[in-house]
Amino acid sequence: MINAKHPLQSKEWGEFREKTGLKVVRDGEIQVTIHKLPYTPWSIGYCPKGPMPDESQVETLKKIACENSCIFIKCEPKVEVGIQLTANGLQQMREMGFVEGKSLFTKYNFVLDVTPSTNELLASFKQKTRYNIKVAEKKGVVVSIDDSPEAFNRYLELTEETTKRQGFYAHGRTYHKKMWETLHGADIAHLLVAKYEGQIITTWVLFKYGDTLYYPYGASTREHREVMANNLVMWEAIRLAKKWGLTYLDMWGALGPEADPNDPWYGFHTFKSGYGARHVEYIGTWDYIAKPLLYKIFRVIEDLRWKILRMIKK
Repeated sequence: MINAKHPLQSKEWGEFREKTGLKVVRDGEIQVTIHKLPYTPWSIGYCPKGPMPDESQVETLKKIACENSCIFIKCEPKVEVGIQLTANGLQQMREMGFVEGKSLFTKYNFVLDVTPSTNELLASFKQKTRYNIKVAEKKGVVVSIDDSPEAFNRYLELTEETTKRQGFYAHGRTYHKKMWETLHGADIAHLLVAKYEGQIITTWVLFKYGDTLYYPYGASTREHREVMANNLVMWEAIRLAKKWGLTYLDMWGALGPEADPNDPWYGFHTFKSGYGARHVEYIGTWDYIAKPLLYKIFRVIEDLRWKILRMIKK
C-alpha cells in the first residue's frame, strides 16, 4: 500500500492516468506510469514526486523496468536540497544506477506555511501584492469555490484561451475532464473561481491532499486584467487552506533563484513570489537506467528532437 505524500503518487491519480490509456504500476512505496515508445517494443517509466530512492526501491524499479520493457524510469523525488538530502545522497543515487536526466517537473517551487494568522500572512506579502489584492476587492471581484458543471466548462474554455495566448503546451479537454471526474469524485480536486460583473474571469483547479493545498492548474481571460483577479484568487486559496485546517499551500512550480526575465514562465514566477512563500529546491530529475545502450541512443535522439523543435519555434 502506497503512503503517498503528493497527489501525483496517490491511488486516485493513478486511476486517472489509467483512464487516459496509460499502464500504472503500484509497488511498495512508489507508483510508476508506463509510456510506450511508438513503433518500438520499448517503454519509459515515470515516477514523479516519490520518496528518496533507496536500495529497496531500486530493486522495485528494476523489477518494474524488466516487466514493462523500460529503457529507463524517470524519477523526480519530492526531496528538498539541504533539508531531506544527506551529504552523500546524490552520490549514492549514482552508485545505484541513476544519472541526471531532462526534467519534466520543475526543480523549484514556492511552498507557503499557512498556519500564521491572516494578518501575519498579509504582512509577509510584497507591497505590490497587497495593493493588488485591495484593488480586486474594491473593484468587486468575488472569489468562491464552485464545483458546478458550468464552472468546470468555463475552466475548459479559459484553459484553451490561456494556452493560445501564452503559446505553451497544455493538456486537452479529454485529459482535464478525466482528471476532474476522478479527483473531484474523490474530494481531492476543487475549482476556485473569480467573478467580475457576474462573469467568471479566472478559474483555478486546487488539489486538497494530506496536509497541503496544491495549485496545479489555472486559467483566466485577458479581459478585465485591470481588476487583478488572480491576486485575490491566490489570497482566497490561502484562506481556504487555513479554513480546511491544512498546513501548506504548494504552488506547484517556480523558476530558480536567479530567474531570467526573458524566461516565458517569469511572469508566473514573480506572481507567486509575492506571497511570502519559501523558495524550495528539490534534488531534480534522475533516470534509473535499465538498458544502458538503448538509453544512450534515446538521449541522442531526444537531444536532436529538442534542437529541431527549438529551431521550428524560432
